[in-house]
Amino acid sequence: MKPLVVAIQGIEASFHDMAARRFFGGRAVETCNCQTFTQLCKALIEEKADVAIMAIENSLVGSILPNKSLLREYPLHIVGETYLHIEQNLMALPGQRLENIRSVRSHPMALHQCSDFLEDHPYMRGIETFDTAESARDVRDRQMTATAAIASRQAAEEYGLEILKYGIENLKENYTRFLILDRQALVTDKANKASVNFSVRHEVGALADALSLFRDYSINLSQIQSIPIPGSPYEYGFHVDLEFQSRGNFDLVMTRIGQTCPTSKILGIYEKGEKPYDYTSSQSA
Repeated sequence: MKPLVVAIQGIEASFHDMAARRFFGGRAVETCNCQTFTQLCKALIEEKADVAIMAIENSLVGSILPNKSLLREYPLHIVGETYLHIEQNLMALPGQRLENIRSVRSHPMALHQCSDFLEDHPYMRGIETFDTAESARDVRDRQMTATAAIASRQAAEEYGLEILKYGIENLKENYTRFLILDRQALVTDKANKASVNFSVRHEVGALADALSLFRDYSINLSQIQSIPIPGSPYEYGFHVDLEFQSRGNFDLVMTRIGQTCPTSKILGIYEKGEKPYDYTSSQSA
């Protein structure tokens, strides 16, 4: 079978690479590596990839707002989601010692997820790069001494680095949600979740009226996020994730939203992914 070409942000052994291979299971996957999420969207639109995978939120640092704006801007469709447990590790060239590290390279999100570790080691200066795995590869290729990268265990193995400290993320229950994107909508009978973007009139109670429609049709809002509207200062659209048991109810509520809101767009209808943690169970245990 021909390999599935998946556009990712990053390179081999990045978390996007790991999430893609997790979601597509036993299928042969070939990655189309992109430095930015805008490049990722363009790669999919230009048919350089069959599908794309995009991080959209992290349990420690929250939503990735620029990516939600890209979903509204580009004509792409969410067709699935997956959650990946994120373990961040400090790695360097073999023979380097923790106390000798002076700079730490990684993606801004990874540095943020490890902010407690960096605060506890003030002699280490965080340096932002476009990807966790790329940071590891650069340390190897440029033989950078006194420099470490924050990345996955797979990246350390892939690029021949030694892990100086395992699991340096602020919280161990750290996961990132990734969206699977396609040029076409692919809705199956298992679909029980949707992502929608809409705007409301700038008047008292307009948002409350829109949100009440979801309640009236027994639609659960699993997330709501305001997104700035380009060219309209201090005005916002709203990105909502919806969970439903009845597809009919979802179709009805979207008809009502379309009738009452100035703009609305269904970003995708898909099957809800399984989270790696059940926080309710872990807190009650």
